[in-house]
Amino acid sequence: MNHEIQDERYHIADEAIYDAFFLLLKEKELDKITVSDVIKKAGVVRSTFYNHYENIPALITAIEDKTIHDIFSLMETFHPKNDRDMCRSYFLAICNYTRTNPFLANLLSNPRGDAFFEKTITMLHRYVTKVTHNTEPSHPNKVEFSYMIASTIGSTIGVLHKWTRENFQVPTEVIADILTQAFIAGVLPFML
Repeated sequence: MNHEIQDERYHIADEAIYDAFFLLLKEKELDKITVSDVIKKAGVVRSTFYNHYENIPALITAIEDKTIHDIFSLMETFHPKNDRDMCRSYFLAICNYTRTNPFLANLLSNPRGDAFFEKTITMLHRYVTKVTHNTEPSHPNKVEFSYMIASTIGSTIGVLHKWTRENFQVPTEVIADILTQAFIAGVLPFML
């Protein structure tokens, strides 16, 4: 029982640190955020921060990993079929996640996200390899199929990049419709 309370407290403190970091990203440049800023905003003591993270770069790495995990969790729930509403719902979820995750939005809109994107692209490549291996597309060329999936991922990142750079001026639903149309016209025919 005591172990469960400690786990819950650890999780609550972790979420408070993440939330504080996200709020600070709206106020400051990424490289200007300090441990003092985070603990003040999170309402935790310095030792609590250091029980979770060695320093700000370690926190950033943890947030990168969580963001990638969240994106892949969304991807795992997507089982494309010839259903525009289901595809739109998926892309709407990706757009909403991007809009509400200031860390991801910050990386997409600034050139400093190189390490994050390298990590993400590597994981996306593994995902494409897995999907390609486990899927029997109607198109007999699995290599071409894998490039079509990679193209969709790249174009999705490109659209999200443009959208964040333009400070989300276009409504979320419009961006989801654009991504849905690109997917339905581009990759879906290879999967059916």
